[in-house]
Amino acid sequence: MHLFHLTKSNVLTFALLLPSLLLPVYAQSTDPKPQPDNTAVNKRDQNPGEATADKQKMNAADRALTAKIRKAVMADKSLSTYAHNVKIISQNGTVTLKGPVHSDDEVKSIMAMATEGAGSPDKVVNKMSVKP
Repeated sequence: MHLFHLTKSNVLTFALLLPSLLLPVYAQSTDPKPQPDNTAVNKRDQNPGEATADKQKMNAADRALTAKIRKAVMADKSLSTYAHNVKIISQNGTVTLKGPVHSDDEVKSIMAMATEGAGSPDKVVNKMSVKP
């Protein structure tokens, strides 16, 4: 009875796998780029008067307004992923837009969608920032 039978294919497989087992594995990135720091934004959002996603009104009109604007933003494939992820917060018919986008054109485009949804430019608060 042979528990371990050494064959040419077993030796070849082991020889091919051995270098990968001996190479060092690095878990952390060696990228010298600094990590994003959201400390200032987080402090701003702790202000009781600041509109945040958890303060989105649950009435049907505000939910429908947010959904309408979100649908328009997501349908615009010319926008960046950042722009698609802008926070849209509706409170009593007023829409607040927050988050980074890649250009002033994206800000204008999202503002136009929100203005159309809200019905008036004075019902839209722009707190978006342009990040390259």
